[in-house]
Amino acid sequence: MSKLLELEKLGQSAWCDFIRRSLITSGGLQDLIEKGIRGITSNPAIFEKAISGSQDYDEAIRELIKSDRSLDQIYESLVLEDIGMVAELFRNIYDASGGADGYVSLEVNPHLADDTPQTIAEATRLFAALNCPNVMIKVPATPAGLPAITQLIGTGVNVNVTLIFGLENYKAVAEAYLAGLEKLAAAGPAVPGGHPVDRIASVASFFVSRVDTAVDKALAEINNRKLQGKIAIANSKVAYAEFKNIFSGPRWQKLKNQGARVQRVLWASTSAKNPNYPDTIYVDELIGPDTVNTLPPATVDSFLDHGRVAETLNRGVAEARKQIAELAELGIDLNAITKQLQEEGVVAFAQPFDALMKSIAEKRARLKTLR
Repeated sequence: MSKLLELEKLGQSAWCDFIRRSLITSGGLQDLIEKGIRGITSNPAIFEKAISGSQDYDEAIRELIKSDRSLDQIYESLVLEDIGMVAELFRNIYDASGGADGYVSLEVNPHLADDTPQTIAEATRLFAALNCPNVMIKVPATPAGLPAITQLIGTGVNVNVTLIFGLENYKAVAEAYLAGLEKLAAAGPAVPGGHPVDRIASVASFFVSRVDTAVDKALAEINNRKLQGKIAIANSKVAYAEFKNIFSGPRWQKLKNQGARVQRVLWASTSAKNPNYPDTIYVDELIGPDTVNTLPPATVDSFLDHGRVAETLNRGVAEARKQIAELAELGIDLNAITKQLQEEGVVAFAQPFDALMKSIAEKRARLKTLR
């Protein structure tokens, strides 16, 4: 049995953090599904590499040029076609799991991260345009994103909440989800294709490796090696403990009685950035029920080859809390670091989005001359 399927038996779904048209059309994605991949995530950086870094989309761009599409229309047509094809490939998993798995995620324009009304409008429009029940719209966990999450869940739109780095931000995201569920339970879906409370799905994408990168740097500046490579996992384990607290008790039980699902924690940024760390460290150490781990293709291969399958999320939680306390005693503010990481993450997604639009414009100009 594939190690990815073994993960599933422990309550964790493996999703792939990669999209490219040739992966879809060549049968490569179907092969990953057979190995145990249960969903796909995308972001502007992934699409920028896929569209700018290959000829996979040139023929489609040629056809769109013939119909005199604008730059924005070309971008959206390419992306929606990919997302739609992926959603179709995962539809059997979605149906067989009763809507628990088999999702593909598409991010709203990263330039909308500080604009609540526009985020809601674009997320709703994309969800309706795709018209696939197993699509999630990615919304950043920024101050402007939080009320958008409540509104979108409350109208029946599946949401992948992205760019979560810290515990306090995670708790705010979970609160936004619960408030959305309560609204949805009271009024029902309000958008085309919207899901009722017993079918809506959401994940909270909690970023991992970038925390170690930032904290390790701060530790190096004070010549402390003891906690290097430990805080990202500790931060994640404490967040998961909070997840278990949030999705219990009377408030949650009332929603659960109406068929609501927990908002699974999704571990994102799980490739090891430090070559001195095991390449599967952020998979091996974060395995537990009601979670997702989204893996780039290289990490999928590494985990299949030498990853360790065992429930690890509930181990060492007291030690994780101790390590975070020790970090504070050293004068390193984890909350400030995670807040900065989110701000940098918004910029980091906006830059490839802009580069992608520039690349499409250049391809459109070049292909026009070849007509």
